[in-house]
Amino acid sequence: MTATVKNKNLGIVIAGLLLGILMASMDNTIVATAMGNIVGELGGLDKFVWVTSAYMIAEMAGMPIFGKLSDMYGRKRFFVFGIIVFMIGSALCGTASSIEELALFRAVQGIGAGAMVPTSFTIMFDAVPLESRGKLGGLFGAVFGMSSIFGPLLGAYITDHIAWEWVFYINLPLGLLSLCMIAFFYKESLEHSKQPIDWTGAVTLIGSVVALMFALELGGKTFAWDSWQIIGMFAACVLLLIVFLYVETKAKEPIISYSLFRNRLYSTSIIVAFFSGAAFIVASVYIPIFIQGVLGGTATNSGLVLLPMMLGSVVTATLGGVLMTKIPYRNVMVSTLILLVTGTVLVTTLSPESGKLQVTLYMILLGLGIGASFSVLSNAAIHGVSIRQRGTASSTLNFIRSLGMTVGITVFGIIQSNYFSSRLNEAFGGATGGPAVGGDPRELLAPEKRAEMPAEVLDTIVSALSSSITLTFAIAIVPAALALLGSFFMGRSKLDPSAVAEGDHAHSGGH
Repeated sequence: MTATVKNKNLGIVIAGLLLGILMASMDNTIVATAMGNIVGELGGLDKFVWVTSAYMIAEMAGMPIFGKLSDMYGRKRFFVFGIIVFMIGSALCGTASSIEELALFRAVQGIGAGAMVPTSFTIMFDAVPLESRGKLGGLFGAVFGMSSIFGPLLGAYITDHIAWEWVFYINLPLGLLSLCMIAFFYKESLEHSKQPIDWTGAVTLIGSVVALMFALELGGKTFAWDSWQIIGMFAACVLLLIVFLYVETKAKEPIISYSLFRNRLYSTSIIVAFFSGAAFIVASVYIPIFIQGVLGGTATNSGLVLLPMMLGSVVTATLGGVLMTKIPYRNVMVSTLILLVTGTVLVTTLSPESGKLQVTLYMILLGLGIGASFSVLSNAAIHGVSIRQRGTASSTLNFIRSLGMTVGITVFGIIQSNYFSSRLNEAFGGATGGPAVGGDPRELLAPEKRAEMPAEVLDTIVSALSSSITLTFAIAIVPAALALLGSFFMGRSKLDPSAVAEGDHAHSGGH
């Protein structure tokens, strides 16, 4: 009996996995919209960034570690562990009485997500027949695209009509449903061998990620970029990374196996995931700001305007899943990444005179450009990888994609805010009547504040904001182009339903 036997419970198992992924990937975006209300109630405006960062650090650091552990001890127990920890973190978040407490409880949620997300993909690969992997890979990819859109809308609705605590409490019934679906219907029969855990690798990897995140979050805000604190954090990040890379060559059971990187398809998938993640996140964050700040839409409009991008990404995530059984992964990725580069080039032409239809068309193009990467890359990364290494392969890909998005949004955020501030300083200098420089542009351009501003002041701010965003898009062409370049080297492999992946026939998985 192999890992790919069909059975009546498979639909329930897949639904449980999709629900888990939706919760974990939506949790950052749903919280972002509620942040204003949370800070209003709990205070800590100077520390609110940690509410997001704590989640991301814990999730990113956990991914490769839990991926490896799931290879060693079984997928099911780590999915169940992840979802229980995620639910405990969610319940605690709703009870937080200070911003520091909330950040701490978000880290608990992040640990749960770090176990849940990569394990979901690996269970899907283990349990699903090869001929269905493409379609289901597309479905899993579509969920990622949907979460980035529905998160902000759901967050805004819950915050406005119920209470911000329910942004977290909503995970409890959903999590319980997902937990029951996997706990009762997923039967895992794979033999597992107890292997030593690479604790030195785990500690140095987490340390390096934490140092990098602290440096990026605090640099230019709490401390100057050239201060000893920030330089020290970057130095610590590099030093710990070097130690980690060295330790992995000596470990009996390394967290990230170098042997995987000898596989060209795996290496190029990782590179494409990093750069496409960095390019995509810029559009996701700055298009709504452009709609709200430059074109004068409301916050809900700016959430809805991402809908075309989501629909575009769902189309190519699903289409990519189907096509990769017919043509090489490379061909799917090259053709869609050309759309991503084209879309990124086009959004640099936006201006205060641009119409919403124009923005919508560019958004659809960006969505079509990114969608396939969600479904195709996760399949390409485990192509030909033995069943015992799939957890490691899948979690490393998710980790690198998250890292690309985190580094991307931080670096591009610095570029945009610095350019915006310098343009405003040039325009207003110390003149009275000018706005307070350095605030959040979304706050500065809220409809009620716009109404109070003299027309010439508003025009100057809108022009500065518009040019700062289009400059950011122009620089985002670089990672988009690097992702496209990387995809050319992916080789001729495709998902072949007639062939059984290495190791599938030798080991029994879950179903």
